Amino acid sequence: MSTNIVTIALDAMGGDHGPSVVVPAAISMLSKHAFLHVILVGDSAVINPMVAGELQAYAPRLKVQHASQVVLMDELPSQALRHKKDSSMRVAINLVKNGTADGCVSAGNTGALMATARFVLKTIPGIDRPAICTLIPSHGGHTHMLDLGANADCTPEQLFQFGVMGAALAESVYHVESPRVGLLNIGEEEIKGVEKVRDAAKLFDASHLNYIGFVEGDDIFSRDVDVVVSDGFVGNVSLKTIEGLAKLISQMLREEFRRTAFTRLLALAAMPVLQALKRRMDPRHYNGASLLGLRAVVVKSHGGSDSVGFASAIRVAILEVENQVPQRIGKLLEVQLANTGTGAA
Repeated sequence: MSTNIVTIALDAMGGDHGPSVVVPAAISMLSKHAFLHVILVGDSAVINPMVAGELQAYAPRLKVQHASQVVLMDELPSQALRHKKDSSMRVAINLVKNGTADGCVSAGNTGALMATARFVLKTIPGIDRPAICTLIPSHGGHTHMLDLGANADCTPEQLFQFGVMGAALAESVYHVESPRVGLLNIGEEEIKGVEKVRDAAKLFDASHLNYIGFVEGDDIFSRDVDVVVSDGFVGNVSLKTIEGLAKLISQMLREEFRRTAFTRLLALAAMPVLQALKRRMDPRHYNGASLLGLRAVVVKSHGGSDSVGFASAIRVAILEVENQVPQRIGKLLEVQLANTGTGAA
């Protein structure tokens, strides 16, 4: 258990459900972690009545910071950046910038969050662009995958930077010793794939990362790789495909078990196994995508997540703050760039 105070600013108005999800998640995490301080950022007229009964129990660890604006889920990032300077999202990130908070979590507009965080916090020296990284369930536990949508098109150098960031996260937060890094491709052979991926492979080969070569889509779920690197276009399509397949399998299982009286009886017998599988595959436990490459910790929660999922995102932010992920990325990148002779464009 941490002995240091960790303060997380929460964009209470972001996402599909806003304070109705964020506030219960914050209270839940405060009840479990005595070192945690939370700042709920948003419309105080809405938030204050929701926390009135909790302030005495959690003061001074629970505070409310008023923000007069909200970034809409379909709002253009450029509009949010220019015209929503007092949004709950922007104020939460500003609290990190000025040192009041150690990190922030938002379920709001992903593009606006990335643009605002990059503008306010800046990127780590040597990083061109931040990348979105999350955990994917696998046979070995989980796989770190990035980028998942922040950068639709990338240079070989940026793909290499993503690999460094993913390796630093896996090693520092999840204690994976010498993480195995693979480049997502349409085949394992050196001649396969587009030019930028083949060129990126040369940078990985020249580095001191534990690079294992090209990996294919089915390898994401294997025990053979810890960090999977792709551009944001391929990564996002892969993630949405995984999510859609999981929903399809779940729905098909329910349909088959409900088909006849006999299959309903089988469902009762299989219930312990099904419940265990549900717990292992529950996307709420994997909620919380890291915006890697920024100079401070920012975590994106799924916009439609419930309070359990949002609490998982807060947990990710705590772990990254405690393990100083931005600083570790900077140190690892410095070493790797010295070996490969690459840097920010």
